[in-house]
Amino acid sequence: MASPDTRTQILDAAERLFAEHGYRGTSVRAITDLAGANLAAVGYHFGSKAELLAAVVRRVIEPITAAQSAGLDLLLARTPDPLVTELVEAFAGPLFDEMPVGDEGGARTSRLIVTIISDPAEEARSWTGPAEDAVRDRYLAAFGRALPDLPPEELWFRMRGILAVTAVDRVQVYHQRPPASLSPVAGDAARRWAISFLAAAMSAPPTVPLPR
Repeated sequence: MASPDTRTQILDAAERLFAEHGYRGTSVRAITDLAGANLAAVGYHFGSKAELLAAVVRRVIEPITAAQSAGLDLLLARTPDPLVTELVEAFAGPLFDEMPVGDEGGARTSRLIVTIISDPAEEARSWTGPAEDAVRDRYLAAFGRALPDLPPEELWFRMRGILAVTAVDRVQVYHQRPPASLSPVAGDAARRWAISFLAAAMSAPPTVPLPR
């Protein structure tokens, strides 16, 4: 098997370090040292540290995005108005599929997603492109049709919650032992529980504003 090329080695090193230390906590030198590359290689292959982060995240997210898009295509080919549970499974299911229990690659993916969600650096919020935007907008529209009484802002909040709940669950599976009275959760069971929980959360009535 051929050794990874320099670009791939940099991506692998950056994914590990960004997931562990965040954008600002990771230096270009640390990435190139781990990758066994010279300092100029990041500029040559990616242009900048920010563009390297974008490349790292897209490499991780692209299989998830493609599966989400394909799942929605299948649903819409059957009916123009899928059920909320079906939409949640098509949207959240690929997140579980790409972060399986007992897989180190899945562990890195979960850590990276949580880092991107929580990292205050502007660069961590600027990685999305047309493909990610298109999938987001398609699901927003489909959920909007399934939940017509939900204000768009609250719908978007709940969709973000799907991503957050799934990523945090995966991180805990890899890094946090369950209470002694509980057995470890198999991947398929956690997937089913999450979809049931998230579908109920998405389907809840609109939140009534608190009285002033």
